[in-house]
Amino acid sequence: MQESRFSNAPVPLSADVYLAPYAGNLADRTRHIAEVESRLTGKKMSITDFASAHEYFGLHRTSDGWVFREWAPLAMSVTLFGDFSNWEKLDKYRLNKLENGVWELKLPADTLHHGDNYLMHVSWNEGAGDRIPAYARRVVQDDMTGLFCAVVWDPEEKYEFKYAAPAKTDSLLIYESHVGMAQEDPKVGSFTEFKESILPRIARAGYNTVQLMAIMGHPYYGSFGYHVANFYAVSSRFGTPEELKALIDEAHRLGLRVIIDLVHSHAVRNEVEGLGRIDGTSYAYFHAGERGVHANWDSLCFDYGKPEVLHFLLSNCRYYLDEFHVDGFRFDGVTSMLYLHHGLGHCFTSYGEYFNQGVDEDAAAYLALANKVIHSVRPDAVTVAEDVSGMPGLGADISQNGGLGFDYRLAMGVTDMWFKLLDQIDEHWNMFYLYGELTNRRTDERTVSYVECHDQAIVGGKTAIFTMADDAMYTAMDVNSNDGRVERAVALHKMMRLATAAAAGAGYLNFMGNEFGHPEWIDFPRPGNNWSLEHARRLWHLAEAPELRYHYLADFDRNMMFAIFRTEGFYDAKVQQVRIDDEKKVLIFERNGFWFCFNFHPTASYTDYAFEAVPGTYLTVMDADSVRYNGFGRRVADQTYYTHNVNGMCCLELYLPSRTALVLKLKK
Repeated sequence: MQESRFSNAPVPLSADVYLAPYAGNLADRTRHIAEVESRLTGKKMSITDFASAHEYFGLHRTSDGWVFREWAPLAMSVTLFGDFSNWEKLDKYRLNKLENGVWELKLPADTLHHGDNYLMHVSWNEGAGDRIPAYARRVVQDDMTGLFCAVVWDPEEKYEFKYAAPAKTDSLLIYESHVGMAQEDPKVGSFTEFKESILPRIARAGYNTVQLMAIMGHPYYGSFGYHVANFYAVSSRFGTPEELKALIDEAHRLGLRVIIDLVHSHAVRNEVEGLGRIDGTSYAYFHAGERGVHANWDSLCFDYGKPEVLHFLLSNCRYYLDEFHVDGFRFDGVTSMLYLHHGLGHCFTSYGEYFNQGVDEDAAAYLALANKVIHSVRPDAVTVAEDVSGMPGLGADISQNGGLGFDYRLAMGVTDMWFKLLDQIDEHWNMFYLYGELTNRRTDERTVSYVECHDQAIVGGKTAIFTMADDAMYTAMDVNSNDGRVERAVALHKMMRLATAAAAGAGYLNFMGNEFGHPEWIDFPRPGNNWSLEHARRLWHLAEAPELRYHYLADFDRNMMFAIFRTEGFYDAKVQQVRIDDEKKVLIFERNGFWFCFNFHPTASYTDYAFEAVPGTYLTVMDADSVRYNGFGRRVADQTYYTHNVNGMCCLELYLPSRTALVLKLKK
């Protein structure tokens, strides 16, 4: 089955002729996934029912009191202590050891109360230490001591969701966000502040999905949420679980779906706060020895071959769906999970890279089962894989041999392409390379493209606009300036985003504030900046100042979303190449009735530029050169264009000014 002209629906893996030599490998992968599922469920329950460890482990109120359970297979003893014991480690709060490394303690109802702080004290052959339970649902840090502890979370008034999630659409327009750095003031923002001041901005901007970073508990703020310690506890520095629920509910009311970053690729090395040596060993949840350490990330690598680890991680997926009504997940670090070499130093230039001893088939099985759990609990949920390797089957249905079940994969090569081009002078930009990278994707998966995400803005790097304008951003972003670097940066900022979103496989992503060209970098508080929050915030006022250029970029981005990419069926239609003219730096393609015409040449403008087109009348949808978007206004606004005969061909003839883009729509 091949793609039709009007469909970008994934085709079967079997359609890829280059996979033929690896059909056996794909079949083996599918068999392994089935064997793992069978081993976990014992064929007595569904994998969805199996993914309920959070209802058994951790602290729970029962009909006659409390029960606490923890998996610590090689611990010698486990004792609960905290406010309720005056922080004494008393024998009466020592857990009983059950089978398979499970420990349990039952307590009377009046022993614990909402808000009580507590920890575990674990002893083992060589020593002992305090630990936060693996399934703790709330973890807080003491302002004075800096120490973390678990908290009994059992509020009298539990949040009641009022709004259903918006329906899943064919277009995934993601606004990547970080709650803590979303406010203008130099401080750590809260769930409530994000709900009240940022969600309306996102809805007005035209995006339909909010991606929340750093939701899972992480002890170090500067890790951007990627060194997770407490997988079942949302980060308390942003607020309470109930406040996150209110945020998600409000997003649904505004027509926004919410996905969160799911960091199951590794865990923080911390021992008191995290899972490191939770039972005294380094390998309860992780691989033993060198394989258990990700040296480049200074973190620990899960052992996806252990049933208890899969129980923990699969249940974590279900927990956020059930408890917080999230609409899906962006799986972080999938490349690192899939390969024993973590993708480091590998270019993935041949199919053999995907089928050898360097692939962690247990990790592949986990990802497939995670997708099965997620889509069984919420058939409309969305899963996005952050993978740079292009692993075949990643975005294929798990019913296919080798399919791992993700709905989307991030097209990470697109941002690499843009920043490589920005290292060249404009006259050397190759249009074949540009178009090829924009449309380079496997036919068996849907992809999400982006010019830049949070990665490009972290300290040590530069955003695209800052790369182009450099220090002129500090002096020449006012509308009356005529700095050539800023004029180039503003023009290309619009063109790059338009081309990326228009040619994307099935969706587009933007990091918070980049839609209006947020200046400078992201730098979280750390010793090197004297713990400053100055660069860990968003300067929203820039996009609202009429005397600055930022609001033009915001206007262009918003109109781009509403006028084009939210159009029904846009991402279901196939991208059709019309013209690649590398000499003139012109790129033209069509999709879903929209015709995208780019002239990337820095100085040359073309009058009566002719190309073959479907007969009819064409209306102007967007003109990047319009003065309303801080362009030069070299075309008459809102022109209508008509096809006519040019040398025996039905053509459009357009004026294509230098370094600008025009979007037309065939009138029905």
